[in-house]
Amino acid sequence: MTDAGKNSERSAYDVVVIGAGPVGENVADRARAAGLSTAVVESELVGGECSYWACMPSKALLRPVVARADARRVPGLSAAVQGPLDVEAVLAHRDEEASHWKDDGQVAWLESVGADVHRGTGRLTGPREVTVTAPDGTEHRLTARHAVAVCTGSRAVVPSLPGVEEARPWTSREATSAKEAPGRLVIVGGGVVGVEMATVWQALGSEVTLLIRGSGLLPKMEPFAGELVADALTEAGARIRTGVSVTALRRPAPDGPVTVELDDGDRIEADEILFATGRAPRTDDLGLETIGLEPGSWLTVDDSCRVEGTDWLYAVGDVNHRALLTHQGKYQARIAGAAIAARTGKTPLDTAPWGAHAATADHGAVPQVVFTDPEAASVGLTLAEAERAGHRVRAVDHNLAAVAGSGLYADGYRGRARMIVDLDREILLGVTFVGPGIGELLHSATIAVAGEVPIARLWHAVPAYPTISEVWLRLLEAFRG
Repeated sequence: MTDAGKNSERSAYDVVVIGAGPVGENVADRARAAGLSTAVVESELVGGECSYWACMPSKALLRPVVARADARRVPGLSAAVQGPLDVEAVLAHRDEEASHWKDDGQVAWLESVGADVHRGTGRLTGPREVTVTAPDGTEHRLTARHAVAVCTGSRAVVPSLPGVEEARPWTSREATSAKEAPGRLVIVGGGVVGVEMATVWQALGSEVTLLIRGSGLLPKMEPFAGELVADALTEAGARIRTGVSVTALRRPAPDGPVTVELDDGDRIEADEILFATGRAPRTDDLGLETIGLEPGSWLTVDDSCRVEGTDWLYAVGDVNHRALLTHQGKYQARIAGAAIAARTGKTPLDTAPWGAHAATADHGAVPQVVFTDPEAASVGLTLAEAERAGHRVRAVDHNLAAVAGSGLYADGYRGRARMIVDLDREILLGVTFVGPGIGELLHSATIAVAGEVPIARLWHAVPAYPTISEVWLRLLEAFRG
């Protein structure tokens, strides 16, 4: 319902999308391609977290760091790149890649595909109904004839600790948009955000300390991935402390240092502290209670991304907690858009595994690259995950430094590759690469895993010599014996 004194009007669309990040943009694109009228609601910047505070700015910051590290390992070039990075130029390039936090270009793209953009906070106010509160307080009620797609993403979680408010800690947003390198930076968390930001700010001049509650970095990947990244960060000058937790923060002066208190009684003083300790769904102010769902909850969906228990509500991307990655959310958006179009046209859906209306890859073929030095990349299941799932598997490992292409790529190359073979079906369930320059190897692994390509057929996929991709031949040889 609208409040007294506020303007209200009603508009009807086939599809209403809440959230205009990459996921929402792709749902809108697919809906429009199917001829469905579409409204997109955005409360911040069109383009979302990825464009302004995550993927694009973080990789813009990481690229010169990794390029310099690679160059320092190339004979004839290493002597020329021993100096420090130009921090001002790195940050300026980051600003360009983040479009200076302006979304004109992305708004223009959405409008070019025929979607209507509504600025404001979108909340569900009943089945197939979204009320948009504009920045000036006016309300605009949208109705969806067929579907509402929630694409609101996730937000960084900052733990509730004594002193946390006065400490004003960084989250990933502040870490990727900072205007200067802090002298001393404490990072809490050893996942992707933690290790990538440690890589960036250590290289840009900060003294970095990583605090890890567990035993190592990148806990969701194969153990050797975190070990190799930890070794490189330590060699670069970062300090890594495992098995510790933050218990309190103190920052008595707004512009002064922050004191970090640990559960072992130690204290660390820093200029900034970054919490990279997880994500929560942006559903707490979405109006879920009006349709019988719990505010602040992840939304459980089927493989077409339709929310369980409804025939009109879709949750796509981070908000459904299936795979919190931009590229995976965009994949879900393509699936959901096709499913919405099929249901609207009352045509049969193909929801069988790997069907046109099933986000099957979410279950076992999710790719990810961690852009550290060395890079870490994986797709599918780890050995531990495969064993827990009850598969009869074998892990096959190979030293990436023993491949001719890696020796040409860099002196002193260090890396490792592993493939997880399902022994009953003789297909790959997972692949992990760690080493300089291996990010571009991952798609070949993704095709092998998603395509369930038999080992016998992979034997006929001949890698070019001398490239790092020759590791595929070495892995297959090790498996065949």
